[in-house]
Amino acid sequence: MSVISGDPATRLAFSMHENKGVYAVLIGSGLSRSAGIPTGWEITMELIKRAGIASGVLDQEDWHAWYVERTGNQPNYSTLLEELATTQTERRAIIQGFLEPTEQELEDGMKMPTPAHRAIAEMVKAGFIRVIITTNFDRLMENALRELGIEPTVVSSVDTLAGAEPITHTQCYILKIHGDYKDARILNTDVELGDYPSEFNVVLDRILDEFGLIVSGWSGDWDHALRSAFTRAPNRRYPTFWVTRGRLSERGDELVMQRKAIVANASDADSFFCSLQLKLQTLSEYHQQNPASMELTIAMAKRFLSKPDHNIQLDDLVTTELRKLADHYSPIFADPGAVMGQDYATWITNYETSTETMARLSGVLGRWGNGAEKDLVLDAIRVLTAEALKNGSGLNVWLELKKYPAVLIFVAYGLGLTRAGRLKELYSLLESTIAIDSRITMSMGESFNLGYFESVTQKSIWQSLPGQDQMKTPLSNRLAEEVTPRWASSFAGLGDPVMLFDRFEFYCALYFTKTRNVTESSIQEHIERGQAKHIITGRSGWKRETISTIEEEMSHDEFRTPLLEAGFAYGSQKFLELFFACLRQSAQRF
Repeated sequence: MSVISGDPATRLAFSMHENKGVYAVLIGSGLSRSAGIPTGWEITMELIKRAGIASGVLDQEDWHAWYVERTGNQPNYSTLLEELATTQTERRAIIQGFLEPTEQELEDGMKMPTPAHRAIAEMVKAGFIRVIITTNFDRLMENALRELGIEPTVVSSVDTLAGAEPITHTQCYILKIHGDYKDARILNTDVELGDYPSEFNVVLDRILDEFGLIVSGWSGDWDHALRSAFTRAPNRRYPTFWVTRGRLSERGDELVMQRKAIVANASDADSFFCSLQLKLQTLSEYHQQNPASMELTIAMAKRFLSKPDHNIQLDDLVTTELRKLADHYSPIFADPGAVMGQDYATWITNYETSTETMARLSGVLGRWGNGAEKDLVLDAIRVLTAEALKNGSGLNVWLELKKYPAVLIFVAYGLGLTRAGRLKELYSLLESTIAIDSRITMSMGESFNLGYFESVTQKSIWQSLPGQDQMKTPLSNRLAEEVTPRWASSFAGLGDPVMLFDRFEFYCALYFTKTRNVTESSIQEHIERGQAKHIITGRSGWKRETISTIEEEMSHDEFRTPLLEAGFAYGSQKFLELFFACLRQSAQRF
């Protein structure tokens, strides 16, 4: 499954990044709606109300119903405007009242450029967009550009077209195909909108032929001359992306089909264009060339983490990646036959590859998070575990192995927390509970302890991995030597990734003693009986150099105190010393 096939915004961002300046934007009234600029329909209802009140009708609860009952026709913006004002100058005066802010509206921030306008302006400044077509009479787009010091070339009439710079010579070219509200020649009525001046058609045809197109805020239902321009456009040199909140109308779908447009669903124009602008900015900074790369997601997560006011965007980013992963695994987990004929090593590798983006993202959250990210990671772990548990038929080893993606997320987040020295958060992660079947709940520090997980999935399947034959800790070795070095580039800095893993596993092994009710007296008994190996899990039980390094660190207050204060070793220095004695005794066997 393609990484970006279900994400038109990311596909568009990469296309714009690789084809700088070849996309034009077509914006309609929907883009200005969040600024308090009414749409054509809202203006129509207001015109009906004004006409009714002017003729002596009492205020109606539903002016639309009143109009239909009174006239026998559906309200038509063009017809009403012609009835209320017989000249273009009168019509311009009416429209102006809807577009210019009052003093109170200015104080409330209404009828000002929206986040979408400003995001488009930022893309113009960066050179990704040079041409803007708009059906709007307002000047919100121009104002957003001027806020950034960009003076656009604005064409709103045949006269301004004649004196305008050519498109190729401008930083930003705005074609206001219906005119500007301060110009009496604005196009409002059906007759006026039936066709554009031939000079406009020449420019419009050239843009639709030579540029890619991003459509937003325009339904495609009206503006007959604009629809005609779409249908007569001869070529599609670059894609068309059509941004919509829901399903397009039948007439809109016709244009999508004719243009072979890619429909991008978005909650609103502001969120879409702000996200697009951020993706482009991130791509520019990180110079990514591969649209299948996970680096864009990681870079965006780091950007969101650096700005406390971007918590919502971070949540959306993680949720989107989790949804992709859950959708990927759901059919695989549901079909026991999917694993038939496949060897364990193949499936283990597939799980690691498919989960890598989410795992790296979790490591980034652990390294640079502030605690608020914990629930996002726990959600990911629990969602993947729940998917693994949905179908309980099949061999036990395969059923247990389906939890491996959740284990990978757990490990990655733990690695990030370990790298950041966030030991209280790491202890909290280990204490967090997970349902391992319909009846049993365990702490993650127990259920996802690598030694425990290795045993319930059968050590032999991990020993089937390359280089792990007869190894005592094949799963831990795999994660330490193969997986962590790949992930660590996203969040570990220049430190040794293998040592990072071993340090994380040491913390996990220390916590695991709590789940087995190991006390100071019982650990002392194990040491005296030469049975320390029964206390230890993972590579900590045999890697002497790791044991020596960590024990040396823990001899200093700056390392030991945070560990004990976090809750490890029951907060007891004596227990910690006994645990190291167990490690040394266990390592002597190797």
